[in-house]
Amino acid sequence: MAADVQLTGIRKTYADVVAVENVDLKVGDGEFFTLLGPSGSGKTTTLRIIAGFESPDAGSVSLGGADITHRPPFQREVNTVFQDYALFPHMTVAENVGYGLKVKGVDRGERRTRVDEVLERVRLAGYGARKPIQLSGGQRQRVALARAIVNRPQVLLLDEPLGALDLKLRQEMQVFLKTLQRELGMTFLYVTHDQEEALTMSDHVAVFNEGAIEQVGSPSDVYEKPATEFVAGFVGTSNILERAGKRFSVRPERIAMNGSGEPAVIADVVFVGSFTRYLVDTDAGDRLTIVRQNDGSTLAPGTRIHVSWRDADAYPVETPQQEAR
Repeated sequence: MAADVQLTGIRKTYADVVAVENVDLKVGDGEFFTLLGPSGSGKTTTLRIIAGFESPDAGSVSLGGADITHRPPFQREVNTVFQDYALFPHMTVAENVGYGLKVKGVDRGERRTRVDEVLERVRLAGYGARKPIQLSGGQRQRVALARAIVNRPQVLLLDEPLGALDLKLRQEMQVFLKTLQRELGMTFLYVTHDQEEALTMSDHVAVFNEGAIEQVGSPSDVYEKPATEFVAGFVGTSNILERAGKRFSVRPERIAMNGSGEPAVIADVVFVGSFTRYLVDTDAGDRLTIVRQNDGSTLAPGTRIHVSWRDADAYPVETPQQEAR
């Protein structure tokens, strides 16, 4: 797969703070690629370097094989969608969407045609005459998307675009964005701190921590085969165990209860609707999190059980000492 976006040896500092350090990344043409990590991990700085809003102290950025490291933002075939939408409140929806085309000198007739096409694409046909204040949060987000894709960029950059939406609308927009990306065949580079969002939408995920990338892989690889203890703990919930000198992670849903295995006791029970979360203390001294789909029966705190897992579900992880080396 051709590298639509490639970062090589990217480093960026602010005074004595290292925001990103030695970041290498390849994003294939037509991918939905997500930069995932906690606040301050370097993901947004990386996105801003790709957009041209920040200049790296070291390293290079290429787009479609061309070096764009020192090009200003308006000379890059990328557009950015921000969390706050950044719509012009005094303009109509159609004027907001067509603003970039107007700046580029596209004539009025073509502007109108392209604006109408993209508004239909984002399910907002007939909304062109409205002002942003007359729209819901999800509709304003789709206007911001329309404004970005009407320019037909090579890559669409999305910086926490769903962060201001409530949970139900955010989940609906996740499905909408992934569908839109597939329909357009455009490369989407997405930034989020929400693990479920990253796993739901992405073809590939890069997990950031303290300015560096800890792992790149498909959502299933990152979840099922975390490379480091940080990835295991940040992407979903994981149990970190050590047996016979080997350190490994086991996901909560992969641990069996009441079978043969290590003796343990249920310390606490948390009902979460469709599933129940059990906090379990093993006789070996580990605190485990185990989840079970609800079937109408629940084990009570204090219940003695046995816990076990398959060797295939125990994935080796680097220790913090190994990660630091």
